[in-house]
Amino acid sequence: MLLLTVVGAGLVLTAVGRTWAEGVAAGMGGSRVAVSASGSRLTALPTAMALVGMAAAVVVFAVRGWVRVLVGALTVAAGAGAVAGAVVGYTDTAGLHAVAAGQLALSSGRAEEITRTAWPWVALVGGVLLVAAGVLTAWFGRRWPVMGARYDAPTRKAPVRADSPSDLWKALDRGEDPTG
Repeated sequence: MLLLTVVGAGLVLTAVGRTWAEGVAAGMGGSRVAVSASGSRLTALPTAMALVGMAAAVVVFAVRGWVRVLVGALTVAAGAGAVAGAVVGYTDTAGLHAVAAGQLALSSGRAEEITRTAWPWVALVGGVLLVAAGVLTAWFGRRWPVMGARYDAPTRKAPVRADSPSDLWKALDRGEDPTG
């Protein structure tokens, strides 16, 4: 699960930093300007979902029981969001038109001869890996080992009554403080 989550989120985060779409914008006087847009410029959804997946990979070790199932469901949702963001980023041209307008210093611009790179597909694969990690967590998470009780918040316990020195040692073995 951890490996799938880290690899999936890593693929998404790597992909969104790369160029997803390229084109040409017609400027004033017949000039043509090359424009390109990264995945994060076209859509912020994959980045956010990859970060949620990374957080879930850390949290899953600190929780137990039904909360782990909830973390698995959250990871599935994050993966689905990354997949949706990759599809939107691949199909949407409005972001590239906005980049064209910005490079031409106009209020609106239009990119033409648009080509797509393979990076949205890499983000999509990363999202699918996040979904798989979430499904594994939701399905098997309740059966995974949990952190020991020593990581839990301390509770106020009654003072240890020791009738013999061996009682003090037994209290220490149970994690109780015989000096309290």
